[in-house]
Amino acid sequence: MKAKKIVHVKEEGAKVLLIGDMAGYGKISLGAMIPIMSHMGFNLYNLPTALVSNTLDYGLFEILDTTEYMKNTLKVWDKLGFTFDAICTGLIVSEEQVKVVADYCRNQRNDGKRIFVDPIMGDDGVLYNGVSDSTVGYMRQLCSVADIIMPNYTEATFLADKYRDIEEVTGEQAEEIVDELRKLGAKSVIVTSIVVDGQSCVYGYDFDKEQYFSIPFEYVPVQFPGTGDIFSALLVGSILNGHELQPATSFAMNTVRKLILQNTENVDKYKGIPIEKYLEEMTEFK
Repeated sequence: MKAKKIVHVKEEGAKVLLIGDMAGYGKISLGAMIPIMSHMGFNLYNLPTALVSNTLDYGLFEILDTTEYMKNTLKVWDKLGFTFDAICTGLIVSEEQVKVVADYCRNQRNDGKRIFVDPIMGDDGVLYNGVSDSTVGYMRQLCSVADIIMPNYTEATFLADKYRDIEEVTGEQAEEIVDELRKLGAKSVIVTSIVVDGQSCVYGYDFDKEQYFSIPFEYVPVQFPGTGDIFSALLVGSILNGHELQPATSFAMNTVRKLILQNTENVDKYKGIPIEKYLEEMTEFK
């Protein structure tokens, strides 16, 4: 059989590649980020790191590791000449995957692409099952090529190797954690769900303005899976649309809080927030 000719297709508009898991049941990760960022006007592409039967909150689930698929897909894309303007990474399920993604992002960064990393590894002071110290080391390599990293407090302390055993930090300690993350090579840093001097906030460093910042928020005692993915989608989309880091962060924070408050009465919170119902309310700030 005669081989078909490889076709290189050009597209208009910003092209964003999302790397993360895809759940069959529940609005998390790619299932949450794709509709939001598509609504914000981007051309969305995805590279699934795993197929997950449902959100893990249910306690019973099935996960299919897609590492070999990822490797082969990246080879195909290279042959086809596919390129992206920005890459945003989320859940990566193995050390081997972290290395694959880090190598790919490093090459793309060298070509001038923007890299956003949400180093999903743990929460509430502990790493998720299957995440080892070696995985943390590889994740540091991925963070080293990022324009912006968005760890929660637990992930930040493991990456920085500081203050793992305390739940609240001072302003000076928060700055130390951010400095350690910047030493990895990341330009801007956003640490979510951190308590600084008794106040819940997002604490970070703005590379363009060369300044630290803290944005306080009132904690809402209701948990939904996928809110971190919503935050990432809104933040990255706003930045790619030309907004500065701090107002983009505030916009993402305020929107996530509003969505949580509007869904506190949901009977099954494990499904996450029904994104499509609120797309118009996620209209980007002006």
